[in-house]
Amino acid sequence: MTAPVEGARSPRTGSTRRQFLLGGAVAGVGAVAAVGADLALNRPDATPEPASVPMNGDETVPFFGAHQAGIDTAAQAHGVFVGLDLHDDVDRDALARLMRLLTDDAARLTQGLPALADSEPELASSPARLTITFGVGPGFVGRAGGSTPAWLAPLPAFGVDRLRPDFSDGDLLLQIAGDDPLTVAHATRMLLKDARGFASIRWTQQGFRRAYGTERPGTTMRNLFGQVDGTTNPQPGTEDFDRVVWIDEGVLAGGTGMVIRRIRMGLDKWDRLDRSGRDASVGRTLANGAPLTGREEFDEPDFEAKTAIGFPVIPQFAHIRRARGEGAERIFRRAYNYDERPAGAEVSESGLLFVSFQADIERQFIPMQRRLDELDLLNEWTTPIGSAVFAIPPGCTEGGFIGDTLLRGR
Repeated sequence: MTAPVEGARSPRTGSTRRQFLLGGAVAGVGAVAAVGADLALNRPDATPEPASVPMNGDETVPFFGAHQAGIDTAAQAHGVFVGLDLHDDVDRDALARLMRLLTDDAARLTQGLPALADSEPELASSPARLTITFGVGPGFVGRAGGSTPAWLAPLPAFGVDRLRPDFSDGDLLLQIAGDDPLTVAHATRMLLKDARGFASIRWTQQGFRRAYGTERPGTTMRNLFGQVDGTTNPQPGTEDFDRVVWIDEGVLAGGTGMVIRRIRMGLDKWDRLDRSGRDASVGRTLANGAPLTGREEFDEPDFEAKTAIGFPVIPQFAHIRRARGEGAERIFRRAYNYDERPAGAEVSESGLLFVSFQADIERQFIPMQRRLDELDLLNEWTTPIGSAVFAIPPGCTEGGFIGDTLLRGR
């Protein structure tokens, strides 16, 4: 007998009574089985199937404390950064009202509680390690009547910059980060609803890392060039981290300085570079992030090592060498990737939301950026299109609010 071909029509058209009855019987058995399975799954004593995916929806990060959360917190999968411009009529008293309101929102939302007058309280019930961090620009400090740190100003002009005002500067920063994008979106909306009487949105930028559970905690993130990004970070909770990041005196004691740079990556052009060229431009192997003179990611690079013909193993133009310098300037990176709708013939509009925290931007970040501006081969494929500097006030205790040391003094 010739086997039927898949998709071929039967030579007999229509249905017989026997086929109808058999089909109905089979359907009836299937329905009974489905009902039985449903009842079994809903029995009080039924044993649920073990979860096959990691769950962290109920995890919270404390809001109150000496430092704001979202800095030494292990970076979450999703981040939204919003730069706000204060309305012209907002004075010192209005700033205090604004920050009290936003602090109350943040304290509630980060603990899985709805904000006051939250019209969608169910969306706040899974915080998923939500953190909300506030930063202030020179305009905010000026209206607060405080003295501006020397580094709280736009960065110097760099030759590689092609900055756009719609991604730069601002009076007030909101950094909203969490492992669930719905939670992050809801928190962002609640904060902006309460801020709109005091400020308008200047820019919004969204970023992402690996999804929660994709990699082991502590794994160094990768950017969209495939590079590990942040290998040399100081470790939160150590004295080294404290020296690099936290301000130790004045009204900002317990706070830090923040730089956010939107860096467009020319991925289409990067695609034309071979693997050895990519490794040389960074000074690390893309495979595991090891320096070209080492085998593992955290091996110390040997900048004195030479090839058989006398050239440096880690080229002079390599990003790792230019960023390191003499090792005196250090920062804590907490970056996010972005990927948006491409335009024209290119297949990507992607890049890095470079975010760094350091106690003194003028002393720690700017010298490093000058070296990168002068000679860094990665400049061939990257273009900074946004830049902003903020002071991150210290944390607060219950009953206080973020920014109270600026607005009240000590």
